[in-house]
Amino acid sequence: MKTVTEEGKTPAIVAYLTIIGTIIAYFMNNEHKNPFASFHIRQAFGIHVTFYVLGVLVGMFDSWLISSAFYIFIAVLGIYGLVTAIQGEQKEVPILGTYYQKWFSTIQ
Repeated sequence: MKTVTEEGKTPAIVAYLTIIGTIIAYFMNNEHKNPFASFHIRQAFGIHVTFYVLGVLVGMFDSWLISSAFYIFIAVLGIYGLVTAIQGEQKEVPILGTYYQKWFSTIQ
Protein backbone atom coordinates (compact mmCIF):
# COMPACT_ATOMS: atom_id res chain seq x y z
CA MET A 1 0.00 0.00 0.00
CA LYS A 2 1.39 3.39 -0.99
CA THR A 3 1.67 6.21 1.48
CA VAL A 4 0.14 9.65 0.91
CA THR A 5 3.58 11.04 0.07
CA GLU A 6 4.34 8.34 -2.51
CA GLU A 7 0.93 8.78 -4.17
CA GLY A 8 1.34 12.55 -4.43
CA LYS A 9 4.98 12.60 -5.50
CA THR A 10 4.43 12.62 -9.27
CA PRO A 11 2.05 15.61 -9.37
CA ALA A 12 4.23 17.39 -6.78
CA ILE A 13 7.29 17.07 -9.02
CA VAL A 14 5.40 17.94 -12.22
CA ALA A 15 4.09 21.14 -10.58
CA TYR A 16 7.57 22.68 -10.41
CA LEU A 17 8.49 22.14 -14.06
CA THR A 18 6.59 25.04 -15.67
CA ILE A 19 3.34 26.91 -15.18
CA ILE A 20 1.82 24.36 -17.55
CA GLY A 21 3.20 21.63 -15.28
CA THR A 22 1.47 23.27 -12.33
CA ILE A 23 -1.84 23.26 -14.20
CA ILE A 24 -1.36 19.62 -15.21
CA ALA A 25 -0.47 18.70 -11.61
CA TYR A 26 -3.59 20.49 -10.38
CA PHE A 27 -5.78 18.37 -12.63
CA MET A 28 -3.83 15.21 -11.78
CA ASN A 29 -4.60 15.92 -8.13
CA ASN A 30 -8.17 17.05 -8.74
CA GLU A 31 -9.84 13.68 -8.24
CA HIS A 32 -8.05 12.24 -5.20
CA LYS A 33 -6.96 15.47 -3.43
CA ASN A 34 -3.63 14.26 -2.11
CA PRO A 35 -2.46 16.68 0.65
CA PHE A 36 1.24 16.24 -0.23
CA ALA A 37 0.61 17.08 -3.88
CA SER A 38 -1.66 20.00 -2.93
CA PHE A 39 1.05 21.47 -0.72
CA HIS A 40 3.60 21.39 -3.53
CA ILE A 41 1.13 22.63 -6.14
CA ARG A 42 0.48 25.69 -3.95
CA GLN A 43 4.22 26.27 -3.55
CA ALA A 44 4.92 25.87 -7.28
CA PHE A 45 1.98 28.08 -8.25
CA GLY A 46 3.24 30.75 -5.87
CA ILE A 47 6.72 30.62 -7.39
CA HIS A 48 5.29 30.97 -10.90
CA VAL A 49 3.02 33.87 -9.92
CA THR A 50 5.96 35.57 -8.19
CA PHE A 51 8.06 35.10 -11.33
CA TYR A 52 5.49 36.79 -13.56
CA VAL A 53 4.50 39.59 -11.17
CA LEU A 54 8.02 40.49 -10.10
CA GLY A 55 9.26 39.92 -13.65
CA VAL A 56 7.15 42.84 -14.83
CA LEU A 57 8.63 45.08 -12.15
CA VAL A 58 12.20 43.89 -12.73
CA GLY A 59 11.71 44.41 -16.47
CA MET A 60 11.28 48.13 -15.84
CA PHE A 61 14.90 48.36 -14.68
CA ASP A 62 17.58 48.27 -17.31
CA SER A 63 20.10 46.55 -15.08
CA TRP A 64 21.66 43.14 -15.54
CA LEU A 65 22.46 43.13 -11.81
CA ILE A 66 18.79 43.41 -10.79
CA SER A 67 17.70 40.93 -13.45
CA SER A 68 20.38 38.42 -12.44
CA ALA A 69 19.44 38.66 -8.77
CA PHE A 70 15.78 38.13 -9.69
CA TYR A 71 16.48 35.03 -11.79
CA ILE A 72 18.76 33.57 -9.13
CA PHE A 73 16.08 34.16 -6.47
CA ILE A 74 13.40 32.42 -8.54
CA ALA A 75 15.75 29.57 -9.46
CA VAL A 76 16.65 28.98 -5.81
CA LEU A 77 12.97 28.85 -4.83
CA GLY A 78 12.12 26.49 -7.69
CA ILE A 79 15.06 24.15 -7.13
CA TYR A 80 14.45 24.06 -3.38
CA GLY A 81 10.79 23.19 -3.92
CA LEU A 82 11.60 20.55 -6.54
CA VAL A 83 14.25 18.90 -4.36
CA THR A 84 11.93 18.75 -1.35
CA ALA A 85 9.19 17.22 -3.52
CA ILE A 86 11.61 14.60 -4.85
CA GLN A 87 12.74 13.80 -1.29
CA GLY A 88 9.13 13.46 -0.14
CA GLU A 89 9.27 16.37 2.27
CA GLN A 90 6.75 19.14 2.88
CA LYS A 91 9.04 22.11 3.44
CA GLU A 92 7.94 25.60 2.50
CA VAL A 93 10.21 27.49 0.14
CA PRO A 94 12.32 30.18 1.85
CA ILE A 95 10.86 33.64 2.51
CA LEU A 96 7.53 33.28 0.66
CA GLY A 97 6.44 29.68 1.28
CA THR A 98 4.24 30.48 4.28
CA TYR A 99 2.46 33.16 2.28
CA TYR A 100 1.90 30.81 -0.67
CA GLN A 101 0.16 28.35 1.64
CA LYS A 102 -2.14 31.12 2.94
CA TRP A 103 -2.79 32.93 -0.35
CA PHE A 104 -3.50 29.80 -2.36
CA SER A 105 -5.26 27.81 0.35
CA THR A 106 -8.19 27.22 -2.01
CA ILE A 107 -5.98 24.89 -4.07
CA GLN A 108 -6.77 21.49 -2.60
